[in-house]
Amino acid sequence: MDNNLDASVSSAARADETGYSSEIAQGIADTCADAGISLVASLPDDWIAYTISKFELDERFNHVPVNREESALGLCSGAFLAGTGSAALMGASGLMTLIYGITKINYTYEIPIYFLITHRGTFDDGAKFHVSNGLYLEDVMQSINMPYTIVNSRDEMPMIAEAYHHSRKISRPTVAVLPKKLLKGTV
Repeated sequence: MDNNLDASVSSAARADETGYSSEIAQGIADTCADAGISLVASLPDDWIAYTISKFELDERFNHVPVNREESALGLCSGAFLAGTGSAALMGASGLMTLIYGITKINYTYEIPIYFLITHRGTFDDGAKFHVSNGLYLEDVMQSINMPYTIVNSRDEMPMIAEAYHHSRKISRPTVAVLPKKLLKGTV
C-alpha cells in the first residue's frame, strides 16, 4: 500500500467482510465532528477499522495513525494545548498501557484527553488474548477515578459527545467505550 488512504480503504473492506457497520462508524465520526473534534490519533483494532477509515476519509478531521499508544497520548495532549479538539481511538488494551502517562502528565497538569476505545474482553469477544481486558478494564478506570461511559446502543451515541465535553469541563481524561454489538450495528 502506498499511503494511509489506501490502508483505510483496505481496512474498511475487511471490516465490511466481518460484519462491522459502516453506518455506526459514520455516526461516530459525525458525533465527534459535531462535538468539535478535528484531530483523531488512532491505533489499529479490527473492531474499529471502519471507524478509522471514516476519520481518514473525512475532510473534517486530521487523522494521524500512530504506532504506539504513547504517541496518541502525546499528540492529543499537545492538541489540547494548541486549542484543537482531539480524540485518541484505540483498543481497550491500549488504554491500559497508558495509565502511568495519564496519571503522571494528564492528571498532574490537568490536561484533558478524550479516548474512544473498544470494549474488548467481553463475552462476545472471540479473542482469548483479550480476556484480561474484560477482567480489569473497568476496575482500572475506576481505580484512577477516570470517568467513562459505555455506549450500549445507537440511542446512546450522543454520549460520545457528552464524554468529550465532560473531559474539557473537568480538565481530566474521559473515555467512551464502544462495545462490539454497537460497532456491528446490532443494538
